[in-house]
Amino acid sequence: MPIFRLSKNLDFPPAWLARSDGLLCIGGDLSPQRLLLAYKNGIFPWFSKDEPFLWWSPDPRLILLPKNIKISKSLNKKIKKNIYSVTIDTAFEQTIGSCAKPRKKEHAGTWLVDEMIDSYTTLHTLGYAHSIETWRENKLVGGLYGVCLGKTFFGESMFSFESDASKIALVALSNHLNNQNFDLIDCQVTTNHLLSMGAIEISRNSFLDIILESVKKKEGINTWNPNTNLQIN
Repeated sequence: MPIFRLSKNLDFPPAWLARSDGLLCIGGDLSPQRLLLAYKNGIFPWFSKDEPFLWWSPDPRLILLPKNIKISKSLNKKIKKNIYSVTIDTAFEQTIGSCAKPRKKEHAGTWLVDEMIDSYTTLHTLGYAHSIETWRENKLVGGLYGVCLGKTFFGESMFSFESDASKIALVALSNHLNNQNFDLIDCQVTTNHLLSMGAIEISRNSFLDIILESVKKKEGINTWNPNTNLQIN
């Protein structure tokens, strides 16, 4: 399959035309309008410093149904200690900045260039991008962020400064979105970490069929209320 080059026009080639590795197109910009259009069409940006903007739509696609979150015995034991609290949208910039910090082991979706940080921060101010934060003793120790459209949460990146802190954020998010009748959490690409927590692979075509209707649904009025303390268990 060829790699498409985007023009200034606000459009994308169909996601099913992506290469076998998921790469669909190159170029364009990171404007809010283009980013939202990308997510609605099952496409997301991912590139490194000094690379052009790259747009992806992998097959298979990793998703997590909120009701199917799995909590290991060790994680459940940690949760029951009640030493963590989880919040929504109280520290978005701190969360995305933490996600961008270098990792000991790099993997897809964990490194963010400045242009990406600026663009998702803009999406946050517009009410589309959201963060889930894990705290211990008033210190941010883990979290995640992503983009919400309709009843789908498109997860982008996670971080942990303490063991399992990002897992706790994901558990809280899953419980919250299950209560809000969300259809799915998009996890983008497969990792053993997410598979162990209940994520599953589906075909790209199945994913596109689901989000076609899911993104049209209305969010609950208080879905992303910063005053909400999320339940971990």
